[in-house]
Amino acid sequence: MNASYLNRFTIVLLVSMFLLKSFAQTDARVFMFSYFKGNGEDGLHLASSKDGLVWTALNHDSSILKPMVGEEKLMRDPCIIEGKDGNFHMVWTASWKDKGIGYARSKDLVNWSEQKFIPVMEQEPKALNCWAPEITYDRAADQYIIYWATTIPGRFPATDTTGDGTYNHRMYYVTTKDFQHFSPAKILYDKGFSIIDATIVPNGKGYLMFLKDETRKPPQKNIRVASSDKATGPFTEPSLPVTDTSYWAEGPTVTRLQGKWVVYFDKYTKHAMGAVQSADGKHCEDISSQVKFPNGTRHGTVFTITEKQWKQLEDMNL
Repeated sequence: MNASYLNRFTIVLLVSMFLLKSFAQTDARVFMFSYFKGNGEDGLHLASSKDGLVWTALNHDSSILKPMVGEEKLMRDPCIIEGKDGNFHMVWTASWKDKGIGYARSKDLVNWSEQKFIPVMEQEPKALNCWAPEITYDRAADQYIIYWATTIPGRFPATDTTGDGTYNHRMYYVTTKDFQHFSPAKILYDKGFSIIDATIVPNGKGYLMFLKDETRKPPQKNIRVASSDKATGPFTEPSLPVTDTSYWAEGPTVTRLQGKWVVYFDKYTKHAMGAVQSADGKHCEDISSQVKFPNGTRHGTVFTITEKQWKQLEDMNL
């Protein structure tokens, strides 16, 4: 092997290493978690993590955004998604008894637009609530779906006595392309039991829905999984529980970590956060002992941002 060849080989190797390093830096993501504390009265909280396991509160764990809409002006269950327009879009539970949800957008997670109340269930005069809304981008239809849990007394009478008091939830949804115009609300998931806290994530060419079985009598209160070829369904019957029956779990939110699904959830009767990991989204291993969240964290949503976006947050002293 002559010197000229070695020099060319060395140059190609160095260039390749530089490109790989640059790609890794460009593609690097920082995990973020939007959550609420207490009853959601003080607003949006954010935490960050480099490994998806240990989470650090931003802004000294003080609220970043105060709730301004809804009958009770709460900001429970904040769900944030980065849209194709470069904005972060957030929806949340604005009240225990409203027929709509809260919405705001932001370029940087700190400065938010004027908050808007979206009356997604105004066409249902008997609707009791709109709880835990979430957003998922529907790739095939190039639109967003916003979905939430609502009880309409008498709509599903067979299970009216299996929930908590008068509550017997099903999942509903609307679609939007611009967060200004919305389709009429439709049923998203009804498999003959009360359900809240659903979250939908892409899975190959299809989608997985992680959901809470809200049945109280007999008690379930666990996380299950369903699947569909389309973001708007129809989704399959739910799997067996992926959370332990020794505690009640709610508020699942999902990300990918080291090639596996990681599902974070609120062990709300134990006032603690938990997590399971899974290779297929159904057979899970409990990793609650490996995760650490800020004290008082209630459930919310995991998402990621770029290193550049993270640097901007650092520059704003968050």
